[in-house]
Amino acid sequence: MQDLTERRRAAFELLGFGALALGLRIAFDPLFWRFAGPVSLVTTLACLALYLRRRDEGWASLGLIHLGTARSRLMVLPKALLVFVFFAIAVAATLFAAEVLGWTFMKVIPAGVEDRWGDVEGNLPLLLLWLGIVWTAAAFGEEMFVRGFLVTRSLTLFRGVPFAAVFAVLLPALLFGFGHAYYQGLRGLVTVTAIGIAFGAAFLVLKRNLWPIVLVHGIVDSINFVTLYLGVERQSPVG
Repeated sequence: MQDLTERRRAAFELLGFGALALGLRIAFDPLFWRFAGPVSLVTTLACLALYLRRRDEGWASLGLIHLGTARSRLMVLPKALLVFVFFAIAVAATLFAAEVLGWTFMKVIPAGVEDRWGDVEGNLPLLLLWLGIVWTAAAFGEEMFVRGFLVTRSLTLFRGVPFAAVFAVLLPALLFGFGHAYYQGLRGLVTVTAIGIAFGAAFLVLKRNLWPIVLVHGIVDSINFVTLYLGVERQSPVG
């Protein structure tokens, strides 16, 4: 009975906070399209933090574990390397599948990417603004919500179901990809979903430790924004 109650609560939380994040993004979209995603995510996290506090549950239970010793902090780096390997495999597999299946849309930069980030090139203040967003709303925010909250609650929801871990990684990854499709198109949906699967799998392999994933997410997006600033290439950051 208790297990059924926990699964029902997990389903309620997934639907409730998923709908809140999507609804806020839609509401903010006409006001500030470029920043609707980050602002809606931060607002959702604020509501989630209040909810977790009422349940006497902290972010440590969702993956932001306390790194109390020097050894635990140093171990973040080799674990981050493992996360990067997962990330690289996901990107390589996506590119390979695109070639084999003839997905020509994967070779076209969506118009939304240019509209959102096209003026970063040569604009240092704008670069610094986006880097700030990368390390708050993207690296920390998305990982806390998508991996820390959605994956954890999905594990509860699918408890006892065959391949529960697979579903618990796949469902949040699909939501992660869908959340980027509004400006990255089908290419973003496919690529970001694959990255979401890689990050979700790494989250479970690392026993729900978010810190290495946050680090890799932030570094990858930061590199992409610096290349945009330098005019080297037009790539879409993860977040």
